[in-house]
Amino acid sequence: MTAVDSPGRTGRRPGNSGARTAILTAARSRFAEVGFDKASIRFIAASAGVDPALVHHYFGTKRELFVAAVDLPVDPAVVIGALDAVPLDQLGEQLLRTVVGIWDSPLGEGAVAAFRSIVSGDEPTLLRTFLIDVVLKNIRDRVDSPQGSGSARVALVASQMLGVLIARKVIGIEPLASMPIDALAAAVAPTLQRYLTGPTP
Repeated sequence: MTAVDSPGRTGRRPGNSGARTAILTAARSRFAEVGFDKASIRFIAASAGVDPALVHHYFGTKRELFVAAVDLPVDPAVVIGALDAVPLDQLGEQLLRTVVGIWDSPLGEGAVAAFRSIVSGDEPTLLRTFLIDVVLKNIRDRVDSPQGSGSARVALVASQMLGVLIARKVIGIEPLASMPIDALAAAVAPTLQRYLTGPTP
């Protein structure tokens, strides 16, 4: 079965009872299996036993469905939009400030909870999908110089940011856990920038 094949089950689930939960369950499974780009609303709807229109009714776009499926407290578009216009030579620092700013905000508790849930759940590949296919996709394309290096660059960035998240918000390693954002940016952003635009990894 290919990424775009239908599982062959169509039609609206009788009534709406349980339909939203069924859609979320099917979406988590499909996003974990094939990633964000290859997952289709049509396949997810068929797996849940509902019409695609009902998926759009409950969740809107595929990106909004992903946010709901992963139980994120903030739409990835907030992060992506803050980074798209940033000059390439400032991207490392702005990425750090934007992401850590969310973690340290009132939304941060929900973000850390979502992270714990994904990592400890049955579908940890959702975290990879979220980072690589959603948040860092545009950055990967921008830093793909020389051609073909973009994937390695954003993978290194993701590893660094996950390390900061775990140390700062999950384990609480001091002084990193309480380090002011300016000090954290001064320490970590140059490494991120090197991964993004430095010598080929």
